[in-house]
Amino acid sequence: MAARGTGWPPRLVFATGNRGKLREVAEILAPAGVTVVGPADVAPDWRVVEDGETFAANARLKAESLARRTGLPALGDDSGLEVAALGGRPGVRSARYAGEHAADAENTARLLRELAGVPDAARVAAFRCALVLAWPDGRSVEAEGRCDGVIARAPRGAGGFGYDPVFVDPASGRTFAELPAEAKNAFSHRRRALDALARALAARPERPRA
Repeated sequence: MAARGTGWPPRLVFATGNRGKLREVAEILAPAGVTVVGPADVAPDWRVVEDGETFAANARLKAESLARRTGLPALGDDSGLEVAALGGRPGVRSARYAGEHAADAENTARLLRELAGVPDAARVAAFRCALVLAWPDGRSVEAEGRCDGVIARAPRGAGGFGYDPVFVDPASGRTFAELPAEAKNAFSHRRRALDALARALAARPERPRA
């Protein structure tokens, strides 16, 4: 049965260990009547190797693996930052840019070092998000979202996570970390991907059951 007639399952597990992502997706989907839980709630020993070459491939790996493991609809997300001056890096390695277990601050520091000599006009970047919603029987729906911006010369703001402190929204002039959560969630790459996924779910001839 779909949550409030939206096409979303009423409960899903989000295939992420990132608490910031989990909180963000739960907040965005709450108005649609969707309860979002993390792997720690239903499969604490679940792990998957993210060896895909694209955001979509990694999202699919996570969603399909966790759906099989839990018997629940699973949402896989792979997202990251692409910087034109760096040839699209960090890309699919955004979370591991400074090393396999690097903290957000370490990844951001490496990014800023590599952009130190790049003029403001050439610091254009995009946050990208690929989502896959998979069911245990193998069915799935996919969508992507994108948000364009520029990279600041130093971190600003105390909110958000990942590269949010250096990703500037051109419309407001503020970094994602300076924006209130509700403002960021209204137009972020993840919000746009979730909106696209909702449209894909609504357009299906036969909506999958939870």
